[in-house]
Amino acid sequence: MSHVGKLAKPYRVEDGKRFRLRDFAPTDTGRIKSKQHAATELGRGIDRLCDLQDKLHAQHQWTVLLIFQAMDAAGKDGTIKHVMSGVNPAGCEVYSFKAPSGVETYHDYMWRTTLRLPECGRTGIFNRSYYEEVLVVRVHGLLKQRQIPPSLIRKHIWEQRFDDICAFERFLCHNGVVIRKFFLNLSKAEQSKRFLKRLQQPQKHWKFSASDIKEREYGDDYMVAYEDMIRHTATPWAPWYVVPADHKWFTRMVVAAALVDTLEELDLSYPKVDVEKHRELENVRQFLKNGKS
Repeated sequence: MSHVGKLAKPYRVEDGKRFRLRDFAPTDTGRIKSKQHAATELGRGIDRLCDLQDKLHAQHQWTVLLIFQAMDAAGKDGTIKHVMSGVNPAGCEVYSFKAPSGVETYHDYMWRTTLRLPECGRTGIFNRSYYEEVLVVRVHGLLKQRQIPPSLIRKHIWEQRFDDICAFERFLCHNGVVIRKFFLNLSKAEQSKRFLKRLQQPQKHWKFSASDIKEREYGDDYMVAYEDMIRHTATPWAPWYVVPADHKWFTRMVVAAALVDTLEELDLSYPKVDVEKHRELENVRQFLKNGKS
């Protein structure tokens, strides 16, 4: 694990049995006390990330899936934008999942995200995901609005969904998909400040919706749901990172560090060419050197 990667280690959860959200402070900045220091670390992380992602794409063996979950205004979009700023877009794809509609509602809740899984050698980023079905659906009691037989909506349905999600993620892992999940842990006070900032800046009005304020009323219920979700779905093969989100500069640094650590574990390298390919390349080199067209 690199120096950059170590920055994310305190926020990694891969066994949720003893997980408590209150043990992770949204205001935490670790040992990083200034934006300047964080900017240096982030820059170093992005440089390393770009190199590793290029090898991932060239090697064409592993697949990386990054999942971001958070309350409104936690900074999912900004984190994705800044951390992936230097990554070759040819090897990366981002999908944002809103409330299911149309044909999506006539399939199982994993269907629409399964369609968007990245192919070999690529990095896929889910801005929200199938985890919405154990968060929004749970908090707002939307199960009856889904196409589910009433007899299957039982007392332990959330535990069943957690088990199914863990099994699905393990299946992906067995097929070369490396999964890392990020919960951006934002305090209610900081969320309020960010909402006010959006209202005060015309260029940010498009980000604001009246429904954002309504969702704040369910803040405590969401925190219970998030805690239960992480407790039941944090595994060694698909760990959660509970990332402090009150300071955007620190959030981005931790996410970058986690990605660097993840890719370094894969021991990536550019594909090696065989003797025949070397001979072919040498012939081409000599051809060009002699100035022939």
